Amino acid sequence: MAGSAERIAIVEQALAAGNGILRVDPAWVARDFLDPMFRLGLSPKECDVGERGYICERWLASTTKADNAVGPPDEGLSYLQLEGGARMTLKEAVEVAAPLVLGREYAATHGPTLGRLAKIFDYFDRLPFHIHQMQQDADKLGRRAKEEAYYFPEGVDLGAHPETYFGVHPYIVREGKQALLLPYLRDWNSDAILQHSRAYKQMPGEGFHVPSGILHAPGTAVTIELQEDSDVFAMMQAFCGGKIISKDLLWKDVHPDDRAAQGEAAVLEQVNWELSGDPFFYENRHTPPVLVEATKQPGGEETWIYYNTLKFSGKRLVVRPGQSFESVDRGVYTVLVQQGKGAFGGHEIEAGNFGRDELVIAHERAVQKTMVTNTGREPLALIKFFGPDVNPDVPMLRKYG
Repeated sequence: MAGSAERIAIVEQALAAGNGILRVDPAWVARDFLDPMFRLGLSPKECDVGERGYICERWLASTTKADNAVGPPDEGLSYLQLEGGARMTLKEAVEVAAPLVLGREYAATHGPTLGRLAKIFDYFDRLPFHIHQMQQDADKLGRRAKEEAYYFPEGVDLGAHPETYFGVHPYIVREGKQALLLPYLRDWNSDAILQHSRAYKQMPGEGFHVPSGILHAPGTAVTIELQEDSDVFAMMQAFCGGKIISKDLLWKDVHPDDRAAQGEAAVLEQVNWELSGDPFFYENRHTPPVLVEATKQPGGEETWIYYNTLKFSGKRLVVRPGQSFESVDRGVYTVLVQQGKGAFGGHEIEAGNFGRDELVIAHERAVQKTMVTNTGREPLALIKFFGPDVNPDVPMLRKYG
């Protein structure tokens, strides 16, 4: 393996060659509990990875390793596109050269990590009812909590069940009846636990903000998700996708001592009941796009699509055909080209062209004016993903209740 100085030099050379912009290749992630609907751009044959299951997710400019029981040691990690046959993950680049990628000041307070994970997930069936552990529970295993947010892209087949179950009926928390859910975890033979939750339509062009600890079962719409850089969860629905899933997924991120002492009740203690039982759940978690008035230009406009938290944030930039947009941001971010083709800071970009649709914009480039040009006949749409505290002025939803 190359020494530290040599690895830093590789990152320096890549940033210099790209004028502060790095290209990364797609990171494909398999799951073995549900099948995909094949909307990620891969063929069914390419998605089938044997005992690992199927490719159901694409992780974007990822520095997070997928926590699968079976899989390669670098599953989930994105690789830089480098000249001369060099091989380096984005995670390694950020770790060895944090000031170069993140900016010196941000690296000193938040490095050496991007602090967020963006992904696209594609499932044939609704995901099982589950939670992502809050920090006090993730700490027991030396892991991170997983707050997350969703955006449902327009113009994509929504699948058979485009609605997400969130939380529980408010009376369960108001009257202290959380133990109603315990028999489903013990019996582990049905999807009947969903009767205690409420479903919300997945509307294309909109999304939800979901703090850790909230019970949820995401629907079948293709989802572009932004979250904390973690892969912790506890599945709480046994029957899903026409089969009984492994109960090991209930216990995946539950400390063995808690399991031994409390059994399935230990998982219920990891639920954020206050938020899961919020009678104004929709009003407090639904995130329609919010126009960024300050950056509106004749050539295009930006909207906030991930907001209501400082743990991460994200914007969608749309540039009109034949037009350009002058982009300036507060710090390091990554880009997914969602639709169309064009140029970003001189780099050719095109949606669906793997290797040309993901970028990392280092801090020094991000804070300078960068031209984004639409060279196609349809709108050019990009999604910008930011890590914690990059955008302190991100909108917050009005608090109901």
